[in-house]
Parts: sequence; structure tokens; C-alpha cells
Amino acid sequence: MGHRRCDECETSTAAPSPAAARWNDMNGDTQVSQVTLGIIGTGMVGSAVARRATDAGLHVVLSNSRGPETLADLVAELGDRARAATPAEAASAGDLVLAAVPLAFHERLPRAELAGKTVIDPMNYALYPGFSIPELDSNELTSSELVQRHLADSRVVKALHNYGSKQMLEMFRPAGAEDRTALPLHGDDATAKKEVADLLDVLGFDAVDLGTLAESWRSGPNTPLYALPYIEQPPSGLTPQEFVAWAQQATGVPVPAARVKELAAAAVRGPAGFQM
Repeated sequence: MGHRRCDECETSTAAPSPAAARWNDMNGDTQVSQVTLGIIGTGMVGSAVARRATDAGLHVVLSNSRGPETLADLVAELGDRARAATPAEAASAGDLVLAAVPLAFHERLPRAELAGKTVIDPMNYALYPGFSIPELDSNELTSSELVQRHLADSRVVKALHNYGSKQMLEMFRPAGAEDRTALPLHGDDATAKKEVADLLDVLGFDAVDLGTLAESWRSGPNTPLYALPYIEQPPSGLTPQEFVAWAQQATGVPVPAARVKELAAAAVRGPAGFQM
């Protein structure tokens, strides 16, 4: 674990929480196998991260809105390092917590149990009939600032939001590998960003700190850094629905940290909400 990498991550002067201290002690007495990742939401993102985490030696506590009993097959597939729980239990158990729920449901996240925790936010704002958030439509806030406002006592870090689940399971590499992929992260707390960068390193990816939650639009939908750099060139003539289906199964392409920074710098903020 001696080659963790987060380009431009800073060290916070704030005292870490007990969970943060436990996570940050991985290079000391605490082993990866003693660290627990709480996961709320077991769709494509949550399930893929759970598979990578257990393969990398972490324990995971999985939860969804339908109840622990619905996760029996996934837990059995993941093995002894995984167990199912309620969202509140997963939040309490996690040294870090991945909130992989639709943005429309972010207010259902258990605030009390997530207080003091670092919460990873992979949510993106997607427009669909009957759902609109005026503060996002006007670019007054980013979606992650909205999540942070709900989780006022947590430390939200935007990450794992611009990368495909299939690529997550195929493109991980050991630290120092020439073809190791870098992923962006954003946050307002430097210690929390380092925790998430360390997690990405365990999962097999470098991290690039792209600034605050207010700047997280730079790696969100409709920007040069969203999804496309990480996959092969799509075939021409696809409808939007065909493209989404194709991208979910596309071959991954490694993206180094320098390219992540270049693409983020080239981003221009337009209307919020995923658009084809």
C-alpha cells in the first residue's frame, strides 16, 4: 500500500474522525482486510464497487431500499467479506460510505448515521419527465453541493460518477502500472478527499483532485471528462438509447492523470442535467 497516489490532494489540519483515523492507518497497524466500506444502493455502480472492494480485500456492508433479504444472491456471490443490512446500518458500519442512489432520492439518505462520515457521491443529475431541481437547472448549485447540504454533518466527496461499471471491473491496475487509469474527485474537505483517493488506490485507480464540490461540474455529464475518454470510439449512427447500451459494454481505455487534468481544464459549463 506504499504507492498511493492522488494528484494535488492536500493534507487537512482538521482532526480526523475515528473512522477516518482507522482508514488512514492502513499503512500502519490496520490492514485493508479490517476496513469496511458501507454501500447504500446496489445498482450498477454500487454492485461494481462492491465486487472490486471485496476482491481487493475490503469488507462491504450492502444495502438498498428493498431490504437486506433482496441482497442474498449478491452477498453469496461476493463471499465472506460481504453482508447485507439496512441503509442506516450500512452507514453506521462503514469506515467510508458510498451513496450510490439516484439523485432524486438523496434526501432519503440517513443523515444521523452518516454524520461525521466521509460519503462518496457518484450521483449525477439526469433530466426526465416530472423531475427537475431548479437550483441545479439554474447552475446555482452542483448536484454534489445539493447532497452536501442534505448531509450537512458529513464530508461529501464527488467520485466514481464519470466511469462505467464494466470498466471498473476490468481496468483496475496495481499502483505504478503504466496503463493505470486516473479518476477525478471533488470535495471541500482535504482529509476526506485523501480518504477517497486511498480507496481508489485500493480499488486499482489513481485519483486526481479537481477542487471543490462547486467545481464538480467539470467532470460531470456533458463535459469532455464524462465517460467517453474511458471507452473505445463508439460506432457511428447510434441512437441515444443504443449508445447508452453500447457504452455500458464498451472496452475500457486507460486515462492518465495528466489527461484528466487537461480535459477538466477544457470543460465549459453549460445547462445542467445529462443530455445526449
